[in-house]
Amino acid sequence: MRRTSSWLADGRELIYFDEDSTSATTQRVGIVDHRDLRPSRSSPEIRYDAMLDEWVTIASHRQDRTHLPTSGDCPLCPSQGGRQTEIPAESYDVVVFENRFPSLTAHGELPPGHPSRADRRAAQGRCEVMSFTSDHDTPMSRLSPARVRLILDAWIDRSAALAELPYVEQVFCFENRGEAIGVTLAHPHSQIYGYPFVTPRTRTMVASARRYRERTGGHLLADRLDAELADGSRVVTSSEHWVAFVPFAARWPVEVHLYPRRPVPDLPALDTAARNDFPQIYLAVLAAMDGLYDTPLPYISGWHQTPVRAANDVALLHLELTSVKRAAHKLKYLAGSESAMGAFINDVAPEQIAAELRRALPR
Repeated sequence: MRRTSSWLADGRELIYFDEDSTSATTQRVGIVDHRDLRPSRSSPEIRYDAMLDEWVTIASHRQDRTHLPTSGDCPLCPSQGGRQTEIPAESYDVVVFENRFPSLTAHGELPPGHPSRADRRAAQGRCEVMSFTSDHDTPMSRLSPARVRLILDAWIDRSAALAELPYVEQVFCFENRGEAIGVTLAHPHSQIYGYPFVTPRTRTMVASARRYRERTGGHLLADRLDAELADGSRVVTSSEHWVAFVPFAARWPVEVHLYPRRPVPDLPALDTAARNDFPQIYLAVLAAMDGLYDTPLPYISGWHQTPVRAANDVALLHLELTSVKRAAHKLKYLAGSESAMGAFINDVAPEQIAAELRRALPR
């Protein structure tokens, strides 16, 4: 892999990640963004919800972000034929750049007239976009194992880099696919958030893991994985270093968790063997999900990592894939119980969807 750092016209950082074969024939140094762009003046903020002990981000400037452009206007396609995009190169393997419409920003300031109080702060953090391929129409599920390994290397690189920022407490790498999920750009890509706080779900996981250790002396994620392997009915597939399973208490109609067999805190902690093993099992799971129904499955794929500073005594790394599609032509809506109370009701038995996914695995 070759990593080349550059800058966009408005001062945002852009990084090319190239496979070895590309590195041998392509030079990235000297590629210039010729657009006339002014630096962003956005000032998102975070506000404290005392009732739930949570931070909420207010980023009203994102109302004007790019929304479902045609393929000819896609900002993640390479710059070709005189059309300038977010990526100045004429072709690329994987690219990461700072989001033009970020929810969190390193230079955040409170809007004028807003007093600085303990319950309102500038949303200081980092939001990045990672484009998986130059090809607008090739989803993650149809990329080569070598490209998926490069994407994993880029996630690892960015997780380590964002964790070094003094105002980042947690790093979250995730992919949204499909309009049913709320995707606004169809080009295959993921996002990376460096939050200035530990997210509510991660705080719950950390607290659960610590209580479990105090009660049993064991490791929650490792013991949970052992239980799924012993039962077997919800295991979708496995490899030497990874296990994919539908969790016992799945909230979503389609929900697959991918655990490393050796617990680690975050992506940079994965050893070379686990990194090499990941593309094959991940592509198999994505193919099975796409094989469930008559159309590609909309999904969210998110890496859960241990917080940067607040919980380095627990190892939480795992990947969660979830979809709102509960049948070929039906979606799961978060209605009263889920939206108002946070109490999920799943219409599909985890054992049933695991069996269907096993049947849909590529042969």
